[in-house]
Amino acid sequence: MNLPNIVTIVRILLVPVLVWAIAAGEMRLAFLLFVAAGVSDAVDGFLAKRFGMTTDFGAHLDPLADKMLIIAIFVGLGWFGRIPLWLVILVVSRDIMIIGAVTLTMLLGKPIKVRPLWISKLNTVVQIVFASLVLAALGFDFDAQPLQAIIMYTVAATTLLSIGFYTLEWVRHMNAESEPG
Repeated sequence: MNLPNIVTIVRILLVPVLVWAIAAGEMRLAFLLFVAAGVSDAVDGFLAKRFGMTTDFGAHLDPLADKMLIIAIFVGLGWFGRIPLWLVILVVSRDIMIIGAVTLTMLLGKPIKVRPLWISKLNTVVQIVFASLVLAALGFDFDAQPLQAIIMYTVAATTLLSIGFYTLEWVRHMNAESEPG
């Protein structure tokens, strides 16, 4: 356990507080918490790389914290009618599909090492921009249309592309001959 991992754990602990803020209609607080979570993500990454504090635990925990945060925000905003449910279902389903595919490869004795694809990285950035814009517009009471709609459909498009690319990677992996050990 080191400082970057503690910062990541704090980010995970922010998730229920962020969901509470959305549920309570405290969108300004939700936006500020989301920004704080983003800053903490940058800080833990900087500390880990700059001071040689990277750990296997942190390498697994950091992306888990990021996913928990994004999923919680999308589900919270969707549950309370702030974004369309179809978008929430799409975003969450993508992550469930990836987890399911990885689990299946392990159960079948063909574990796959998941590498973030360029489209997945772009998808994450667009999801963060969209969530930030929605929370900021709600928290600071300004109209973000039509920009919000454009980014929302960009989230949908990059999510669908990400599903497609990960599916291709998974099919290639499952069809590849096992290398003799």
